[in-house]
Amino acid sequence: MRLPIEPPYLPMEMAETDRLPFGPQWVYEPKWDGLRCLAFRDGPEVHLQSKAGQPFTRYFPEIVEQLRRLRLARVVLDGELLVEVHGRLSYDALVARIHPARSRALVLAREVPARYVVFDLLVDDEGRDLSALPLRVRREELERFAARFFGAGGPLLSPQSTSRAEAIEWYARAHDALDGIVAKRADLPYASGARAAAMKLRRLRSADCVVGGYRLNAERNGVGALLLGLYDGAGRLHYVGYTSGFKTRERSPLLKRLREIEGPPGFDGTRPGDVRVLDERDYEEAWLPLEPRLVVEVHFHHLAGDRFRGAVKLLRWRPDKSPRQCTFEPLRAASAGSALDMFSTFSS
Repeated sequence: MRLPIEPPYLPMEMAETDRLPFGPQWVYEPKWDGLRCLAFRDGPEVHLQSKAGQPFTRYFPEIVEQLRRLRLARVVLDGELLVEVHGRLSYDALVARIHPARSRALVLAREVPARYVVFDLLVDDEGRDLSALPLRVRREELERFAARFFGAGGPLLSPQSTSRAEAIEWYARAHDALDGIVAKRADLPYASGARAAAMKLRRLRSADCVVGGYRLNAERNGVGALLLGLYDGAGRLHYVGYTSGFKTRERSPLLKRLREIEGPPGFDGTRPGDVRVLDERDYEEAWLPLEPRLVVEVHFHHLAGDRFRGAVKLLRWRPDKSPRQCTFEPLRAASAGSALDMFSTFSS
């Protein structure tokens, strides 16, 4: 018997929102800061698939073994891969698991093991395709499935709530253990590759950063991006990301302003291009250093290691702030306990 859903199979997508919807048709789940992963078990064969449909199997052998140990013949699950380092979820450590050398992948599986957090059941252990059923029904089936097959050291069941207030409380209490909250339509089927049935509210944080350099725009007549930095404890300025959301009319006047302070040192710690960031497409472009005089406040979604990940929005200039006050310390304030302790928080 073949699986009714086989890879490559595009997972259901989520649209961005700035406000959680409410009503009896909505349910809420944590938005984990990991890698989306569909898992296919067909007899002894296990296949892990990325959000884009690419194979993950060889990179996460410990997850493959966990799924092989389940006492069943077939299943298709949708969830998130997470890696925890020193009690905090680490997207950098997770991405580093995708290593081309098989021997290295095996070492990393032992040193920084991943966990698989499951939030949907697409094919059950009897081989039934559940994707056409409403999420409410699929969730009931998933909870029965998890109670029967999940155990210590295996996959984890991601929490879900029908209460918007409870979801907001998760968001407030989670600190940086969550990337946000997901709202899903409980009355709709699984929408492969579509965004109609789910929305995500991502955690938004702010930071004051030094402008340590800039890039020109494509026409080279204005500023294309401001390069942002933060100081470490030794007083070195490290590159952390960039912001580029300027109006066309602002780019030329801003260039004139920056020309006045153009010159070294710029970044004397980590510099643009030292470390490749997956979502920073123009990381190799030439940049011009600035004297560290200007400070801006920005909004960002997440700090991955010592870099902003995702879009960074310029909020305002901070002439009242000294550049030396812009440090990593406020961003590195650790939450108490383990990130995965959030599971007990959700159930309390």
